[in-house]
Order: sequence, then C-alpha cells, then structure tokens
Amino acid sequence: LRKRQEQQEAAAARMAPAGGGGGSAARKMAPSHVLKCCQRVLAWVPVAFIALVVAWSYYAYVVELCVFTITSTGEKVVYLVIFHLSFVMFVWSYWKTIFTSPASPSNEFCLSKSDKEQYEKEERPESQQEILRRAAKDLPIYTTTASRAIRYCDRCQLIKPDRCHHCSACDLCVLKMDHHCPWFVCFFFSVACL
Repeated sequence: LRKRQEQQEAAAARMAPAGGGGGSAARKMAPSHVLKCCQRVLAWVPVAFIALVVAWSYYAYVVELCVFTITSTGEKVVYLVIFHLSFVMFVWSYWKTIFTSPASPSNEFCLSKSDKEQYEKEERPESQQEILRRAAKDLPIYTTTASRAIRYCDRCQLIKPDRCHHCSACDLCVLKMDHHCPWFVCFFFSVACL
C-alpha cells in the first residue's frame, strides 16, 4: 500500500508543472471530491428504496386493509396489534443492521513491523508465504488457498482469518463476509469513511 502511494505521488510530481503545484493539486482533487460526494448520495438509494417499500406496505395494510376493508372492530384490533409488533421488530432489526459496523480481524492477525518489512522487501512468493506461515503458526487459521497458501490482504496488510474477505465497498477486511450484505452495511461505511 505504501509503495502504491509513493508511486502515485511520484507520478503526480512528474506531471505537475514547475512552480504551479498548488493549483494543479487542487484541480486534481476536484474530480475525486465530486466522486466521493456522488458515492455518499448514491449510497442511500437502497435505504430510500426499502423505506419507500415499507411505507407503502404500511399504508396498504393499515389504511386500506384494516381501516377500510375489515368491518369488525375486534378483528381490526387483533390485526393491528400483531402487525405493529412485527413492524416494530422489523424496523428495529433494519436499523441495527444498517448502523452496526461489520466485524474486522483483531490486531493479532496483523504482521509485526519486522515481518511486514521482510514481506514487502521479499519478491519471491515462496519466501513471502514462509514469512506468513511463521507469523500465522499460533493463529486459529484453518482455511488456506487451493495451493495451501496462507491468505493475506495486501490492502489491509493482515493475515486473513477464516471466512474473512476484503469488502470493496467498505475498503476493509470483514469477518464472516458471507453474512455481510452491501445493501445494508456498506452504504453506511462508504458514507462514514468518505
């Protein structure tokens, strides 16, 4: 990651005209800022869609069915009580799903500073794997790649535990990625991280 940032900075420095670095840097940042702003707005689209579907469903059930269609007062009360109990549980679950952050691997899965430096200096994949195996010998890792290699995230710079994958929307490794839903969770992190 550090190498990539240094390469990008060096490329930007080569492209910047002499004596005019400040203005060109501001111009280069504008498209990125606009993109982030658009991402923030678009990230709420799934939530707005779900909210509209829930509002329409609420109107259809409570007003159209219970108020206008059902004539018995006792039946209305039973239907409304059961519906509202379910509705409150759904809204609470939806809220918790959206605003609860996904679990990330603990610090024990991060390489030590010396191991990280060795890993970055090493160019041969076999040697990199040996460094990872040495670092992961006491970690609870049972899942490896098809070639029996230790899984490592170059972006987060950590050894991946079982069921952990890098989420491109959150830009972090997420434990139990198979339970991580971008419709609910990633929108919040893309908004919060930008």
